[in-house]
Amino acid sequence: MHRWMAAASIFTAMTFSTAALAATQDGNNGTKPTIILVHGAFAGSSSWNGVIKDLSRDGYRVIAAANPLRSVKGDAEYVARLVASISGPVVLVGHSYGGEVISVAAVGQRNVKALVFVAGHAPDVGESAGSLGDKFPTGTLGQTLAPPVELADGSKDVYIDQARYWKQFAADVSKDDALNMAVTQRPITQSALAEPAESQSWKTTPSWFVWGSLDRNIPAALHAFMAKRANAKEAIEIPGASHVVMITHPKAVADLIERAAEAR
Repeated sequence: MHRWMAAASIFTAMTFSTAALAATQDGNNGTKPTIILVHGAFAGSSSWNGVIKDLSRDGYRVIAAANPLRSVKGDAEYVARLVASISGPVVLVGHSYGGEVISVAAVGQRNVKALVFVAGHAPDVGESAGSLGDKFPTGTLGQTLAPPVELADGSKDVYIDQARYWKQFAADVSKDDALNMAVTQRPITQSALAEPAESQSWKTTPSWFVWGSLDRNIPAALHAFMAKRANAKEAIEIPGASHVVMITHPKAVADLIERAAEAR
């Protein structure tokens, strides 16, 4: 049974939540799960630094995977092999496009106990980042992309225009930090953003969701839709947060991951 809670703020926010079970260790032989963090497009593994600090302090083994950002299928296979190399329980955490990757990567992986979507996409079979955006067309990412870079194999890499990156992607970080992020952003192939998911795991694996109310890449309404559709154990909208909620609110994100890890 899920509790629906309204979070009052100047940005009217809705929070869906169930009580998280308090525990200090996972039920699998007393071993804390390994946390695998999967970044999305236009970011990198360093975007998890604040979250890593909190999780590591609390005794979790953490791996920040270097998401190739080439294709949903290929990127998911990469993460799935990483999961398969770990003998104990795993919590998969995905930001943005990384949410698509973890949903596919967890299919058939018996040691994945939870999925955490951090401003992340959770597509159903046949859906893509692009098609989900069409259902909730208030996101502005498409308007801020730089001209694509054509690669030798005919595919195309896309970036966010550096001059538009701050307001589009990370409006609640400092301008100087956003400039560094814009310069070091990881591109994604155009085809990956349009690639439909061939499978998903959020219907059978417990999920948790967190996002910012001022996310301009994936609209808050779309996050809410995906969380409700997934029957999320807990779903939190952080008032005023941008798409990089894991950078600006690392403790809130880490706390949610730990609740997912400790749930039985």
